[in-house]
Amino acid sequence: MALLEILTYPDPRLRETAKPVAAVDDAIRTIVENMAETMYAAPGVGLAATQVGIPLRIFVIDTAAEGEPSQLRVFINPEVIESRGKHVWREGCLSFPDVSEDVKRAEWVRARALDKEGNGFELEAEGLLAVAIQHETDHLNGVLMIDQVSPFARRRIGRKLAARPRVSA
Repeated sequence: MALLEILTYPDPRLRETAKPVAAVDDAIRTIVENMAETMYAAPGVGLAATQVGIPLRIFVIDTAAEGEPSQLRVFINPEVIESRGKHVWREGCLSFPDVSEDVKRAEWVRARALDKEGNGFELEAEGLLAVAIQHETDHLNGVLMIDQVSPFARRRIGRKLAARPRVSA
């Protein structure tokens, strides 16, 4: 397994719309394993393939609390097929280091996807899992956290990120 580079805003690749995965094979499973390792190392609760420069419809999520066993969930070709209610959740994003903002999301979702073996599944989620599914699905559609906040918050985020020291490769 390998750690992948997490793209940070304003990298234009974060705006790419991901393409569907044609077949779940060993190459896709390797991507999933590398994404999970990268997410845990960051650390984060979710990571979309577009955040690591891979324009495929894949994301991984683990919402287990500190000290609980891992609950890694793999979503390949995910769709949110139903949502209900509204609530505001304080979100962070690995592509926006040290930024968190209040984002309005559905409080409940039903999602459909393939797992890492290519088996289809549906699940209902609320709370952090519902937020993470919506957040990562947005990434696959080229929609970022900064698009979900007020113009004032957008400017504040831009200033914070502009003041961040740049790391040269």
